[in-house]
Amino acid sequence: MYPDKRQPPADWIAALRQRFPTEREIDRILTRKMQRRAGPGFKPLALDTLVDGVRALLDAELSTPYELRDARWLSGGASKLQMAFTLEWQHPQDGLSCTPMVLRMEPSESIVETSRKREFQLIRAMEGVVPVPPVYWCDSEGEYLPYPALIYGFAPGVTKPSAAASGVSGLGTQLPAALRAQLAPQFVEHLAKIHTADFRDKGLDAFDIPAAGTTQCAEWGVNWWARVWEEDSDEDVPLMRLAEAWLRANLPVLDRAVIVHSDYRLGNFLFTEHDCRISAWLDWELGRIGDRHQDLAWTTSRAFGALAEDGKTFLTSGLMPEAAFLAAYEQATGYAVDARTMHWYKVYNAYMMATLSLATGYRAAAGGKTHQDVLVTWLIGIGPMLLEEMRSLIEESR
Repeated sequence: MYPDKRQPPADWIAALRQRFPTEREIDRILTRKMQRRAGPGFKPLALDTLVDGVRALLDAELSTPYELRDARWLSGGASKLQMAFTLEWQHPQDGLSCTPMVLRMEPSESIVETSRKREFQLIRAMEGVVPVPPVYWCDSEGEYLPYPALIYGFAPGVTKPSAAASGVSGLGTQLPAALRAQLAPQFVEHLAKIHTADFRDKGLDAFDIPAAGTTQCAEWGVNWWARVWEEDSDEDVPLMRLAEAWLRANLPVLDRAVIVHSDYRLGNFLFTEHDCRISAWLDWELGRIGDRHQDLAWTTSRAFGALAEDGKTFLTSGLMPEAAFLAAYEQATGYAVDARTMHWYKVYNAYMMATLSLATGYRAAAGGKTHQDVLVTWLIGIGPMLLEEMRSLIEESR
């Protein structure tokens, strides 16, 4: 019998967990999503409610007096609620400090359900490796705030030149050639540093490490998104079934486990305009320990690129031609790029995006669970394009 996904029964949730084994924290987050789905939808929150929640968290974390001021809503963060504020406090290393901070909190149900604990741990692990905002506290279970949240430092910079135009989430941004020439080397260098970083002693206990020499990494990933499709979709799409079967039939073997950002592209880093230096990498919520080819496939996606001034040359993430990007990456890391594995991850990424668009976006909007109902409804409209991209990629592999 087909379950009512608006009020998923406990035995169906248990069956999904058994059918689609994946990382422990991902399993926990998806199970929590299903268990609270029948609850109330998203309601606009007063700024004072978030301020009170942050104060309750700070009261539990700090033993010295502090002052929280200048709280305000912060734009951006398409899948999360964000509030900026200033904290005057006794910093453990710097003494009395006046620190701009950001609260990043989940809505009732997001277009992508992720773990604030994982995001917090991963950003902290990247401090000193690549530019990231400092992270301070994490309310991983929503003990103090309405929903799980983390607090990090406000990083300087912009995602695009002040005069530039772009689409949703930075898509379609056109950068001038002089700026590209300065950002592109940093873009490659930082990805290389992420993928070559030693993560074994970085406190990443919310992550499971897939075994090299096996297909475990790829299988965990397919199970993650196949489970989300089953949880959230209301319409059977035969191409999604075919894609899942293709992915399972062609699972690549992992040669080495690395930290994967999972959304490494233009629009997810800040840079300071006066010196064109990348000042912070953002949006680590989908990060995992896995296969570097997942990032490479994502970054080179045509969805995140743009054409150069000649109208012909496609620029990876709007910065440089794909061949030049991959060659620079191989030189910086010493890691070879396997074309077949990268192609598999292109199909995988398209499958994930189609799931988020056609299943989770629909579910969150229809259930009134998100503050971004207009955006996620718009994203449903790009579903057919994602399906066509996925079909084309599968056809290319024949």
